Formats: sequence, C-alpha cells, structure tokens
Amino acid sequence: MWLATALVLLLGLPSATLVAVDEAFLTDADRALLVEAVEAAFELDLYNARCRNDQSGRRTENLNKELVSRFRMTVLDVLDDLFPEGYYRDAQARMREDFLTRLRELGGCAGAKSAGLRDALGTRYEAAMEAVSAQP
Repeated sequence: MWLATALVLLLGLPSATLVAVDEAFLTDADRALLVEAVEAAFELDLYNARCRNDQSGRRTENLNKELVSRFRMTVLDVLDDLFPEGYYRDAQARMREDFLTRLRELGGCAGAKSAGLRDALGTRYEAAMEAVSAQP
C-alpha cells in the first residue's frame, strides 16, 4: 500500500528541473541582491561565531529557507553560481578573510562591539532579508 502511495506522490510532483529557477532569468539586480544577502548573512554569522560564541549559523539558515521558497536555489547555489570565485569554499574563504581583516582593524571583538559592528551587520542582514522576501 505504501509503495502505491509513494508512486502516486512521486508521479504527481513536478520534477526539480521544472521548478528550478534558470539563472538566465535572473536580472543583474536579482544577482546583486542574492550576493548581498548571502554576504550579509555570512558576516553576521561569522561575527556571532567569533565574538558571541554562537555557532548556530541561524542567519544563513533563515536566508537559505527564503531562497529555496522564492528562487528555488540555496545559499550554496548562490555561492557557486553568482560569486566571482565560482566555488562555494573559495567564496567562503574570501569572505572569512575579509571579515577577519575588518575585525582586526577594529581591534578585535571588543573594538567591534564598541564600534557597533553587530548592529550594523544586523541592519544590513535585515535589509537584505526584506528585499529577498519582497521578490515575487
């Protein structure tokens, strides 16, 4: 019985290739928005991991859910396909190094806290999430 139900469900669902967003249909503004959103989430998660001992990656996960529902793509898809590095690990390494350089320039976590970096990163992330959520 369960096999018949599974077959009906599988045959009734559209294939992944039919629901996936073709990158050719993304405008330059869409691409820039997706890159901005991924960078904002990644930086806020890095700050939280480094300076607040919060390893959850919550912002990236929330963005991932939004990207899947709006664009039928994941954060890793954006990193692989829309970042200049062309490979998610290289993009993550670059963003990590850029963030750590910025953190060092501010004087570490204490300097970042007094400079209001967390609030600035949070504002950037919220604005990016609102823009992604506003997409059709």
